[in-house]
Amino acid sequence: MLEVMVSFFTDYTLRTIILGSLVLGIVSGALGSFAVLRKESLLGDAISHAALPGIALSFLIIQSKHSFWLLLGAMISGWCGTILLLLVSYNTTLKRDAILGIVLSVFFGFGLVLMTFIQRLPIPNKAGLGTFLFGNASTLLAGDVIVMGVLGFIAVGILLLIWKEIKVMTFDRDFATSLGIPIKRLDVLLTTLVVIAIVIGLQMVGVVLMSAMIIAPAAAARQWTDRLGLMVILAGLIGSVSGMTGGILSSLVTKLPTGPTIVLVVSFLAFFSLIFAPNRGILIAWLRHQRNRKRIAGETMLLNMLLFAESDTDPYHPHDMGALHAIGRSGGQKTMKTLEDDGYIETPEKDVWGFTELGYKKASDLKKERDTV
Repeated sequence: MLEVMVSFFTDYTLRTIILGSLVLGIVSGALGSFAVLRKESLLGDAISHAALPGIALSFLIIQSKHSFWLLLGAMISGWCGTILLLLVSYNTTLKRDAILGIVLSVFFGFGLVLMTFIQRLPIPNKAGLGTFLFGNASTLLAGDVIVMGVLGFIAVGILLLIWKEIKVMTFDRDFATSLGIPIKRLDVLLTTLVVIAIVIGLQMVGVVLMSAMIIAPAAAARQWTDRLGLMVILAGLIGSVSGMTGGILSSLVTKLPTGPTIVLVVSFLAFFSLIFAPNRGILIAWLRHQRNRKRIAGETMLLNMLLFAESDTDPYHPHDMGALHAIGRSGGQKTMKTLEDDGYIETPEKDVWGFTELGYKKASDLKKERDTV
C-alpha cells in the first residue's frame, strides 16, 4: 500500500488513472442513481453505444484524436440518440425498453460501420480509435482528466440546482405535473446529464462496459438506504472506490486492463450489497424469513397446547407429541427445543410436553391478541 502511495506522487500514469477513475466513479454513480430509480437501467447502455458514431464522425471531420474533439462528438451523438429515444417514447405506443434496444443497436451498428471505414482510409493517426470499445485508461493524459473533471463538475452542479424538481419527478410524475414542473424538459436535461457522465468514462471503460458504471454503483447503494440523498452520495462513493481500486489493481498486475478491472470491482460491490445489505440484502431477507417461520411455528405450537390446557383441569398437564400434531402442523422437535430453551414448555419424559407458567401466560396472551384482530 505504501508503494502505491509513493507511486501516486511519482508515477504520472498511475496518478492520472486514479484521478480519472475517481472523477468517473463520482459522476457516474451520482447520475446513475436516477436512471436506476426511474427504471431506465438500459439507458446507460443505449447512450454509451450511441456515442460510438459520434467518435468516428468527429475523427473523420477533425482527423485528430484529441480527447476534447472525440468526447464532443460522442456527446453530440449520445445526445441525438437520447432525443430520438424521447421523441419516439412520447409519440408512439412502443415500450421504453424496446425503444432503448432499437436506439442501441442502430447507433452502435452505424458506429461499427464508420470504424471499419476509417480503418481502410490512408490516415496515419487512425490507430487507437478501437480502444473506445473497451477503454484504455493507460492512454489518459492530465488534460483528459481536467476535461473529465470540468464536465463532471458541471453535470453534478446542474443536478444539485434542479434537485427538488428531479426528486419529485422521479418518484411521482403526476404530482410533479400538477405542480407545474416541466416534465419533458427535465427528462431531456436529466438524460443529457447522464450522457455527460457516460461520455467522460468512454476513454477509460469503453462503450461496451460503460453501462456497468452507470447501473452498478447505484444498484449497490440502493440496497443500503431508502433515502435519495444518501443513495446518491453512497453511489458516488462506491463508484469512486471501485474506480480507484480498479486503477490500483491494474497498476500492480502486469497487463491487467484498467477498464474491465474497474467494472469487475464495482460489480463485486454490487453483488456484495445485494446479498449482505442490512435493509434489502438477500441474506438478511432470508434470515428474517427463517426467523419469522420459526416464530410462527412456535406460536402455533403454544396455541395448540393451549387447546389441550383449556379442556383439562390441569393446564400444565403434559401431552404426547403425536396428540399435539393431530390438531394441526406446528413444527417438530426443533420447535419444541426452542420453546424449551425460551422457558415456555418442559418435558418430564421423552416426546411428552407441558406448559411452564411462563409458557401458559404467553399462550394466553397470544390467544387474546388473535381474538381481538
